[in-house]
Amino acid sequence: MKKFFVVLSVVAFLVACGDDSSSSASDAENSSSARQPKSSSSSADKEKSSSSVTLSGASAESNGSSSSEKKTESSSSVKSSSSLVMPVPCRTETEDNCEYGELKDERDGKTYKTVKFGNQWWMAENLNYADSAKTPSLKGKSWCYGNETGNCAKYGRLYTWAAAIDSVALATDSENPQDCGYMKSSKNILPDVVHGICPDGWHLPDYRDLSNMLVHVGGYSIAGTVLKSQSGWNEGGNGTDTFGFNVLPAGIRLGNGSFDGLGDGTDFWSATESDLEQAFSLYASYENEYSGVMDYAKNYAFSVRCVKD
Repeated sequence: MKKFFVVLSVVAFLVACGDDSSSSASDAENSSSARQPKSSSSSADKEKSSSSVTLSGASAESNGSSSSEKKTESSSSVKSSSSLVMPVPCRTETEDNCEYGELKDERDGKTYKTVKFGNQWWMAENLNYADSAKTPSLKGKSWCYGNETGNCAKYGRLYTWAAAIDSVALATDSENPQDCGYMKSSKNILPDVVHGICPDGWHLPDYRDLSNMLVHVGGYSIAGTVLKSQSGWNEGGNGTDTFGFNVLPAGIRLGNGSFDGLGDGTDFWSATESDLEQAFSLYASYENEYSGVMDYAKNYAFSVRCVKD
């Protein structure tokens, strides 16, 4: 079974866009901290991060641990969220009092339910935008799970990180062009807000957006339970969806082109890199009550949820 382990990492803004077009199938498999399907993370996974993050109170703080300390770090070493003031759930099996909205993507006419976390609006459904003519970054970099169109309708599309950040648009930006390419660097960092492939007025969440969401729902140790949908997860791994975010087990596409994890888990890309090969994502698994932020190879394809500007 696929196992997802928490490694919350402070981002180091290394300068690269990270287009994966020149990556090979072995890029993900040979990366020391790339996800290996149906196996647990190794201590090498945790050495990739410069420090860990502790969720405590209402903020995410660096604890400044060294990579050698991280070799023995487990989810139990991160402070429990039990000391947090628990938010009031807005959705149960019988009532739905969440604050919802609707987003219409003018590019293709699709509409998405949205939900408010604190003072921030999020998409409550996965993005399913596929027009590679209008958005060249998508060409050869987004898929329906198993290449079956019905899965796109239910779970949205899976995008590489380069597609999610709209690397072609960044490369052709006249004011701040980014030389996007796998293992290429740029003289400039990514913009503070990365619009990416999100509809107008929305953007790809960054590391802080994901961390703030975890704090808002009560901390990483229960986030999986309260964010996951009430049905659809394998082996009774359903959640309570107490905030109307409705995380579905959409699975992923690996760097070698195979698909994995439908019904087992999901990841959502952030706009934040960890290094030239990897970027951060929010993950959830049928096996765990917790959910966290971890870095994975950019040529993996994950789901996308956008945040309102």
